[in-house]
Amino acid sequence: MRPVVRFLSDEFRSGVIQAAYDLLAREGMHIDHDLLLSKLGDSGCRVDLGKKRAWINARLLDECVASAPRQVELWNIAGDRCCTLAGDAVHFTPGSTAVKLLDEGERVMRRATARDMLRYCRLVEQLPHIDYSSTALVPSDVPAQIGDSIRLYALLKLTTKPTVTGAFTVPGMHVMVDLQLAVRGTRERLLQKPFAMFSCAPTSPLKWSNAIADNAMVCAESGIPIEIVAMPLAGLAAPVTLEGSLIQHTAEALSGVVISQLSRVGAPVVYGGSPATMDMRTMAVCLASLEAQMIACAHAEIGKHLGLPTQAYIGLSDSKLLDGQAGFESGTGAYLAALAGINSVSGPGMLCFENCLSLEKLLFDNDICGFAKRLTRGVEARDAFELAEVFEELIREESLLGSDHTVTNYRAEHYMPGAAMDRRAGDDVPSVGLVERALREVDAYLSAYTPPSALNADQVYELEGIMQRAAGDYRLTF
Repeated sequence: MRPVVRFLSDEFRSGVIQAAYDLLAREGMHIDHDLLLSKLGDSGCRVDLGKKRAWINARLLDECVASAPRQVELWNIAGDRCCTLAGDAVHFTPGSTAVKLLDEGERVMRRATARDMLRYCRLVEQLPHIDYSSTALVPSDVPAQIGDSIRLYALLKLTTKPTVTGAFTVPGMHVMVDLQLAVRGTRERLLQKPFAMFSCAPTSPLKWSNAIADNAMVCAESGIPIEIVAMPLAGLAAPVTLEGSLIQHTAEALSGVVISQLSRVGAPVVYGGSPATMDMRTMAVCLASLEAQMIACAHAEIGKHLGLPTQAYIGLSDSKLLDGQAGFESGTGAYLAALAGINSVSGPGMLCFENCLSLEKLLFDNDICGFAKRLTRGVEARDAFELAEVFEELIREESLLGSDHTVTNYRAEHYMPGAAMDRRAGDDVPSVGLVERALREVDAYLSAYTPPSALNADQVYELEGIMQRAAGDYRLTF
């Protein structure tokens, strides 16, 4: 039996959805996009072009939820099916768009660079329990106009996994579409085998900016999957109660489903979010608080009830270091996400309110993800209760250490973490701690990296041409 966790009763869940419907009909959404407002008006919604506001009715909400696909497929760069986001299947991907890197060697948090981005790409490609990558770092030493697209370009050249990404501007979005077309060749092939999922985030409370709304529409029209990342901030930009934040989240996420389906019926869309809470003592925006994790699991329940694939930012830490806080916040979030059956879990590697990436934490979190996946299998009837001979052997030998039963089942039944975790026998206090072990393991992975061969020379040439034209006078060095 697969273990599960639920936070909402059927009655409470229905009440949240109805309240979100009422909120969209009564207050509407501020949408800074004239074409989208026109589409909403043509679909029967009340629209005020001057105030850039649309009131979304229940009929359109029902139609758009019904037309959205029940699952989203992600393919790797070579064109092989990789991940199916549906049901209770759980996949892990690093968090996205950190502007800083925790340099464990120097013990400082600093602005990320292109070199950091390349080291990240080489590491994430090799981590077995990180199912797909993300554009996790924003390099500070490249021109602003390619700050979004160069991240996808680096992943395409250095990795083979699918990725989660996002564009900062409308021009940046078009460059990133061209990069994807350089890999797949045609829009039809990209539609059939998408390998990048774009994050599109409404602004709380109840707003869509011009650039993000436009990006969502471009993705939908191109068949590129999008994840709607609603970000209610309890106590500041959302009601302080979990109920109130959940209602607002539902309204904002549903508005994104509407945008996708108005742009192209049947466009792949994932129902996601990145809820947070305010710590009223420090005024910090906390993404790893227990309450934020509860909202994330609860909004996934709502997404599943609506029949949509789900996503959440959970499994990250608000700590500034790879320390005990980072471990328990990330572990709690990853285990809750696994038990909640969230299809796409964003967060491994992230620290400091998702502003900072740590390669060492990403390595450590890879094991947390491995444990979480083991958790979803639950306790299995692997022996079909036929253990008489095993117990006879145990009583006779007083040990099963070398038995066939142990040798056959050990690795299938027990998750084995990497060398960054200390499971050595004995009680001697180690001279090297977690951070030092993780540093060594990251260096080992980077030394073992082999460039992939998923792209042919023509594809690489086209990618480089697209990126160099977008970069202008800035010369690409990789």
